[in-house]
Amino acid sequence: MPHTIASPVHFELVIKKSRFIACVQPMPDRAGAQQVVASLRAEHPGAAHVCWALLAGGQSAAVDDGEPSGTAGRPMLDVLRHQDLEGVLATVVRYFGGVKLGAGGLVRAYTDSVAQALLQAQKIPIIKLQRLRCTAPYALEGMVRRELDAAGARLDEVLHGDDVQFDFSLPVPDAAPLRTRLDNAGHGRIAWPDIEEDEQ
Repeated sequence: MPHTIASPVHFELVIKKSRFIACVQPMPDRAGAQQVVASLRAEHPGAAHVCWALLAGGQSAAVDDGEPSGTAGRPMLDVLRHQDLEGVLATVVRYFGGVKLGAGGLVRAYTDSVAQALLQAQKIPIIKLQRLRCTAPYALEGMVRRELDAAGARLDEVLHGDDVQFDFSLPVPDAAPLRTRLDNAGHGRIAWPDIEEDEQ
């Protein structure tokens, strides 16, 4: 199961006088990541590199920012992937200390700084929600509300027309059992119209 992290975590590593200042933080998309990177550049005008890696669905990225290709962004991304994270941005600001580390040394430095920061992270499971819609006669409204509440479903909308329409969301694994319970309790009087894709 993929996880994200609750809040930003930091770690600083010094290797042969080079400073590697790492931060890993929750990040939903590439646009937000690029804003963070731009602000880090402004905060650290003397830094040699601001490397970053983003894992956010189809918007993932690995940026070496002038370091030899494959020695910074990709190793950072690999750490995020290895820990099964999603919706996170790792950044490392490097101040060059005058001693070259070589490709292997750079890979280790960027990997270690991100991995050490993540040791402090509080990981939160990402739970995919399923949206459902059901309609019930007015006489069953109370029962449906109680079942939704007991299942921990989030009630998104209730419409009162010829009958009562409930739009709700709940974790994917809980959807089928709740539907079965409602069908049984409603004795076939609960309907399940499809939710149009364009409404999601």
